Amino acid sequence: MSTTAQHNGYFVPGPSAFPVLAASGLVMMAFGAAGWFNGIAHAQWLFALGLLWLLSTLYRWFGRAISESEGGMHNQAVDASFRWSMSWFIFSEVMFFASFFGALYYSRVYALPDLGALHSQILWPHFVAAWPSVGPSGLIPAVQAMDPWPIPTINTALLLSSGLTLTISHHALRADHRKKSIFWLATTVVLGVCFLILQAYEYHHAYTELGLKLTSGIYGSTFFMLTGFHGFHVLLGATMLTVVLRRMIRGDFTAEHHFAFEGAAWYWHFVDVVWLLLYVLVYWL
Repeated sequence: MSTTAQHNGYFVPGPSAFPVLAASGLVMMAFGAAGWFNGIAHAQWLFALGLLWLLSTLYRWFGRAISESEGGMHNQAVDASFRWSMSWFIFSEVMFFASFFGALYYSRVYALPDLGALHSQILWPHFVAAWPSVGPSGLIPAVQAMDPWPIPTINTALLLSSGLTLTISHHALRADHRKKSIFWLATTVVLGVCFLILQAYEYHHAYTELGLKLTSGIYGSTFFMLTGFHGFHVLLGATMLTVVLRRMIRGDFTAEHHFAFEGAAWYWHFVDVVWLLLYVLVYWL
């Protein structure tokens, strides 16, 4: 059992097995995924076991941190460290999406014109430098670019509305209007779930009716990587907000002490901004 200590008023948690347990789950997932992709029998079960192991570890790990916070062990110094940690985490996510947006930019602005230039016609005489590109004609079936209407536009309205409802919820919590804050936070979660449902329908439509797949050249790969990872981040953000909602209902937060709410809100607003960029660069341009 871990012990805790106070050093110059700063809470320092004792030794914990959670980091090792979480790393073990990630290793199982990595080996399981590698075997699954290469057709090794039953490798998917190793991946599933690693995922359950990781989720169980994170549940108990975050539960411990919540207990410490509710026990009054987290002072202003700890709060500041949490804020810096969340800020750097979001910055790492910015760099993550920047790499995919960079791949989209490079393929459209540099690679595509170069492959369609005169000096490339010797190797690819039938290549057409037009977007969306799936590569030389005949190798991959031609696809049609995804239309921004209606689902992407509706999803944009949903996410923008969710950012507004989350801000209202935050101001209500700071004013100590708990019931109002709970209502608007629950509304935010519902809007996020609606976004995911519509995106799942859009994927089904793309695969079954438009023939657009992850293997559909550079257009298919960039489209599904950008929208897919963004959808995963919406799912993660909605999960964070759901946990915050549960804690708010049971009365964990006060008007002055609610960093878990703020951290989740920062993440959700980041997801909103990424979607706006994605909506313009992927669906409109």
